[in-house]
Amino acid sequence: MELTELIRAARGGAQADSDRLYARVYADLRRIAAGQLRGQSLLGATSLVHEAYFRLARPDALAVEDRQHFYAVAALAMRQIVLNHVRAQQAIKRGEGAVITTLDAADQLAVSEDGADLLALDAALTQLAQAEPRLAKLVELRFFGGMNLEEAGAAVGLSPTTLKRDWRKARAFLHASISAELP
Repeated sequence: MELTELIRAARGGAQADSDRLYARVYADLRRIAAGQLRGQSLLGATSLVHEAYFRLARPDALAVEDRQHFYAVAALAMRQIVLNHVRAQQAIKRGEGAVITTLDAADQLAVSEDGADLLALDAALTQLAQAEPRLAKLVELRFFGGMNLEEAGAAVGLSPTTLKRDWRKARAFLHASISAELP
């Protein structure tokens, strides 16, 4: 059964359908989670997958169109969970002074153990979404969704040339935004 069909079946609310969907997507969700955590030890990949799927498994939350849309929504849910977790940890450590490092390339970011880099990236991505929503969507799909350019292109319906140009622009914007925050 195709993933899109499994999603539609799970949307019906039957636990068996939801279980089949979870078994089918677990490995991919775990790969996305591991990519988002990149060296950050505040949260484990398994916990992140479970919490994200818990949010996605509600029948009303599965209003996705296809495979790419499902993974994009899952990646966004994971991003929100990780950011909420990092913000909570930062609130606990308030006063210790989080260090923000530069972003050489969004696809090669090594997140610091305390998540400060992830918070800086999120702030820069929020600015990018206000200025260029299409570029922000591309970053979400690539960085948070773990998609390569071809997969992201299929998800947003853009040509490879446009995607490469957009990716360069997005990386430059993020680098400039994060660099501006440095002392």
